Amino acid sequence: MRTYLVTGGAGFIGSNYIHYMLRKYGDAIRIINVDALTYAGNLENLKDIENLPNYTFVRANICDKEAISRIFAENDIDRVVHFAAESHVDRSIKNPEVFVQTNVLGTAVMLNCARAAWEREDGTYPEGKKFLHVSTDEVYGSLPDDENAFFYETTPYDPHSPYSASKASSDMLVKAYMDTYHFPANITNCSNNYGPYQFPEKLIPLIINNALQGKKLPVYGDGKNVRDWLFVEDHAKAIDMVQEQGKLFETYNIGGHNEKQNIEIIHIILETLQEMLPEGDPRKAYINEDLITYVEDRKGHDRRYAIAPDKIKADIGWYPETMFKDGIKKTIAWFFEHEEWMKNVTSGDYQKYYDDMYGDK
Repeated sequence: MRTYLVTGGAGFIGSNYIHYMLRKYGDAIRIINVDALTYAGNLENLKDIENLPNYTFVRANICDKEAISRIFAENDIDRVVHFAAESHVDRSIKNPEVFVQTNVLGTAVMLNCARAAWEREDGTYPEGKKFLHVSTDEVYGSLPDDENAFFYETTPYDPHSPYSASKASSDMLVKAYMDTYHFPANITNCSNNYGPYQFPEKLIPLIINNALQGKKLPVYGDGKNVRDWLFVEDHAKAIDMVQEQGKLFETYNIGGHNEKQNIEIIHIILETLQEMLPEGDPRKAYINEDLITYVEDRKGHDRRYAIAPDKIKADIGWYPETMFKDGIKKTIAWFFEHEEWMKNVTSGDYQKYYDDMYGDK
């Protein structure tokens, strides 16, 4: 049985990845989920699998070398999938030190612990061991408003926010370990994810939640900043395929082929909510463009991101399967079905779940 160590598995992308892997492989794999349960880590995301015999949760911070070393010592880890990171640009502008601590130092701890556990005396590694570092397209900076301009794996790094700078630094650490120690790893850089379990500080769940409550919908600047949107289940599939078929030491860009302006996203959400809410639902009366409120632009706000996933398609056959019009309907349907989840997240009650489940154990 192959054992996966997933960091940040209680977060948005991590929890979707764990669900995807257990659906695909069942009891043929074992997953150890390590998460510090900061504000964006929510064990309610994994409520349906918490009692499975091949799933284990460990509350630990990736910066805690002793705790991470112990996990490697007590388990024969085959794969590391490293999601754990501080990931919100606005928070990084207010408190950059936290991002450097978690994203840079935490990645160094993970690399050192994996290397210590896996490296043989002759400097080689057992076949099948692999470390996958999950990163972002924001490390590349900003693209011009040119539909023919894209981020490629060869695009020079040019981060503009403390968040993207910390992720660029962690990417460089992984590259250095691959070059210096021949450490078995891959890096993936993805575009903006959306889908179930996303914490409502990010654009899409924020707009869905605010609109359903008749609250203002904040839009930075002129709203014309462009992002490439990737449905989270497509991302989970890509990560698994890179683990299985990707060439060691390579970087793969994972993009959604769904470029849209932020203001366009908001209009689509409003239209889709109107379409999906049942007739007679009182919320239909106030969900309209009058909720849109333009606010001062974010500092260092990159104008456009767009990923060309040509390499990952050519090397391993992955491509984004979910068009935005379909993915946004799936996402909104999920939020309709999980209104209690959203209520708990926005009130902070989700943080009590760990204590309720594990506090006395």
